Amino acid sequence: MPDPFADLLLRLRQDAGRTQEEQADAINAVSGRYTMTRREISRYESFENIPTNHTIGHIAAACGVPFEELQREAKAARARKRKMHAHAGEDQGDVKRRTLLGGAAVGVSAAAEPWGRLAMALGKGARIDSPSAVALIDRAAELHVQELNLSARRLQSTVESHLDAITAALPRAGEHERALTIAAGETAALAGWVAWDLGELDKADAYYKVTSQCAATAGHPPLRALALTYTSYAASTPKTKLEFLAQAANDVRGRGNATAAAWVLGRHAEEAAAAGDETAALRALDRARFAYDFADHTSEQPWVRFVTPYRMDSLALSVYGQLRRPELASTADTAVVRLGDDLPDGGVVVLGDLASALLRGGDIDQGVYVSRQFATAAQAKPNTMGKERAATVAAALPDREQDLAVYLRQFAS
Repeated sequence: MPDPFADLLLRLRQDAGRTQEEQADAINAVSGRYTMTRREISRYESFENIPTNHTIGHIAAACGVPFEELQREAKAARARKRKMHAHAGEDQGDVKRRTLLGGAAVGVSAAAEPWGRLAMALGKGARIDSPSAVALIDRAAELHVQELNLSARRLQSTVESHLDAITAALPRAGEHERALTIAAGETAALAGWVAWDLGELDKADAYYKVTSQCAATAGHPPLRALALTYTSYAASTPKTKLEFLAQAANDVRGRGNATAAAWVLGRHAEEAAAAGDETAALRALDRARFAYDFADHTSEQPWVRFVTPYRMDSLALSVYGQLRRPELASTADTAVVRLGDDLPDGGVVVLGDLASALLRGGDIDQGVYVSRQFATAAQAKPNTMGKERAATVAAALPDREQDLAVYLRQFAS
């Protein structure tokens, strides 16, 4: 007979619809560390080992069950192990507790994909302890920062595992339901962005829709703005892109949304410039910069943490380069000074926009020079936005730089 606690851990994983490797990823997503392995999950489920209380907290958050209940079961298991009764029968109290915990995620795994499980979980609030809720919310914020320096392929499993962890917690969210729903939407939006980068367009669209659903459920318009702004990259026509961004701008009006407004308006300026509407582009860029003067990207919505001063530089460079504006030279100088000698997270994007802007603006020699810097930096710090920039830079390079263009296209793909 397996030990009741080992059996409980097995059932929690199975009810969440995860393999042992996926369970390890989910626990790592909650903890923010990458120390849990499939082998360790196997050891827990075969009762070769019992997780520490610290790890139990992460397992509880990943599976959406109360920490205290799981801790109590682990304590009992340790006592059995000490007494060398690992194979003893379980009493009725064990059965009842195991049934309670094992049923916490029932129904969550019924859908085949993470966004489907999240959609099923919305609105089924119960209870989860505050430390677990805070850990899940904080981890959602950290993932948006990791997007600056991780490739989409490396980021995808971590993001989807964390979305699974929040999904498992939502049916027991209780007083934390709104905050966890918002964190779920933020994570789903990032999952959509990563899927889009990997060419999984239908999956990206599904994630964005669930992000909007989370926004509606939580009554949190800025979350819909996040989905709309990400969606704008994949929209089929300039008109549709601008419509998405106009709606997003309405969703981020008001106190506490300055950074989000700056990003949305900057994207609007970028797309207006691409459409050849110079007046609208410059007006939107001015509004974006004005909003950013009042912004604090470290303390507003968690997902705006990627909207650093470097990101605002890249938006301005993109706009001025497309419009061939004289402000390009001074903006480029400012961006280079801000980057400094040690390329920061997000600096790859700035180099890409700078290279593209210089090439479009007619400064070919300097543009090629920066393009080579960008190619080196993008290889060292591959990320979603860097890959997109690689394709743009490759298209703008002169014929004499076809080797560099081919390299950047391969990198982008």
